[in-house]
Amino acid sequence: MTDSATPSQRRRLWRQLRPLLPYLRRYRRQIWTGLLFLVLTNLASVVSPMIIRAAINSIESGTPTRQALLTYAGLLLLVAAVTGLFRFWQRWILIGVSRDIEYDIRNDLFQHLERQSARFYSSWRIGDLMTRATSDIQHVRMVLGPGLMYTATSLFLFPIIIALMLYLDWRLTLIVLLPVPLVSVAMRHLGKRIHDFSERVQASFSTLTAKVQENLAGARLLRAFVQEAAEEKDFDRLNRAYVGENERRIRFQAMLWPTMGLLLGVTFLLVFWLGGRAVLAGRFDIGSFYAFSHYLGLLLWPMIALGWVVNIFERGAASLNRIQRLLTTPPDIVDRAAPDAPTEIRGEIEFRNLTFCYDGVPVLADVNLHVPAGSTLAIVGPTGSGKSSLTHLIGRLYEAPEGTVLIDRRPVTAHRLDVLRRAIGYVPQETFLFSDTLRENIALGASEASEAEIRRASEIAGLSDDIETFPRNYETLVGERGLTLSGGQKQRTALARALLRNPRILILDDAFSSVDTYTEEKILRQLAAVMRERTTLLISHRVSTVKNADQIVVLEQGRIVERGTHAQLLARGGYYSELHQKQLLEEELERA
Repeated sequence: MTDSATPSQRRRLWRQLRPLLPYLRRYRRQIWTGLLFLVLTNLASVVSPMIIRAAINSIESGTPTRQALLTYAGLLLLVAAVTGLFRFWQRWILIGVSRDIEYDIRNDLFQHLERQSARFYSSWRIGDLMTRATSDIQHVRMVLGPGLMYTATSLFLFPIIIALMLYLDWRLTLIVLLPVPLVSVAMRHLGKRIHDFSERVQASFSTLTAKVQENLAGARLLRAFVQEAAEEKDFDRLNRAYVGENERRIRFQAMLWPTMGLLLGVTFLLVFWLGGRAVLAGRFDIGSFYAFSHYLGLLLWPMIALGWVVNIFERGAASLNRIQRLLTTPPDIVDRAAPDAPTEIRGEIEFRNLTFCYDGVPVLADVNLHVPAGSTLAIVGPTGSGKSSLTHLIGRLYEAPEGTVLIDRRPVTAHRLDVLRRAIGYVPQETFLFSDTLRENIALGASEASEAEIRRASEIAGLSDDIETFPRNYETLVGERGLTLSGGQKQRTALARALLRNPRILILDDAFSSVDTYTEEKILRQLAAVMRERTTLLISHRVSTVKNADQIVVLEQGRIVERGTHAQLLARGGYYSELHQKQLLEEELERA
């Protein structure tokens, strides 16, 4: 911050910008080198007026020689060349460092977001996160680049110029300093308002970005429900609010320049009036008057830049504050395994007196369940009974109470997160595919897989025949979120992805809901050999999918109400038996 900032402004900005110190320390050598060139640039720039002063005074005295004038001209050219060279390296280094720090902050923020749990993303809007990772970081970069450079220039150049002006004429110098207290008052008022409006502008932009992201992601749904006009109207409302916040901020930003221009214009008028009179009276030589006026011009830029720098710092501080709210949000789930934690997982799973709540809402209650390694557990039950939540706790997508979920007879927290999740192949209800080729989507998490392994996984998942009909086979681009694939093809792609990892624990969460019964039976036959080699958790609403499982449990309202084999549960006549009878009836009606 520049000299005209009030102590309260400096303390506030220092407090808000302090998180940047670790990044600045990382590049301290480059920063000091850049500042050295900045000092040399400014030293060279203040030499020219003194050379011209000497030349003018020499001409005025009537004693200049041709050689002397050539000498003065050569010195001016040399100073200009040196100033240009130093200014180039000053900007190259300092602006380059700001880009490097921008790169580091963006990487740190992305890594922090990658470590966050599913609970975190249920409370933050994606559009808001995108704004903080793009627009806010750019504002912080402006602080570290132009903001730092012009502040350092002002802090260094201001006292040197004032000293030289005092040397030339102390009376005129005091006149030049008259606007400084007024500038300080203006900065105190306008700077705080710009900061407040900057935070509101960024918050409004986050809301706008979130709206765009939601509309693009749900474009087909909006068209299906004929909501285009309603969404356009809502977007227009948010866009107008964003423009309004910007206009209010710009109103205060716009006041900085006229205020500075008015004060400096009055200063120039007084200097030329009083200085001109001093020259006519013989109290001030023409060369010194020119040098004084030139130094006043050099002083003009730091004072004009003051308004711009204040704006940069206020916007940067507001943006950094928003970024820090993210970076200081600790991940809900962290690695707590001991150094000697096992590096291999066999696949034995146990739920011991498990009770789990999500944001205070009970999801699972008093669940006791043992799944031997290599066996298959099927979970059925009505929607909202906690089936998916149970499987989420195995891979610590959500955190269960300590000691209630065990893998290989050790609490799940005793296993390293990377080892635990690498041992799990998960096919969720809602399949997500990246905008890439089928090959890359299948090989996600198994980049070292061979062509034969990718084809084998696709074959088991019942996808290989479909792929062969695509124009580019495995190199086919699937589009945003797998837009070009059908629901069943997306599910089978996710299944192939899970199988390619060769996991010890395979979780199929309603993984066949988008495929027909015939395709499902074909896939299950091909999966039979795979499932014998690993622990499998199978969630489904179809009895035909789960009937061959070693153990079947029925969940209702988060509690296990039935357990046993297919035959045992049919004999009991409970929910499972009713579900079986209902589905048999549906099949008969379809055949009829």
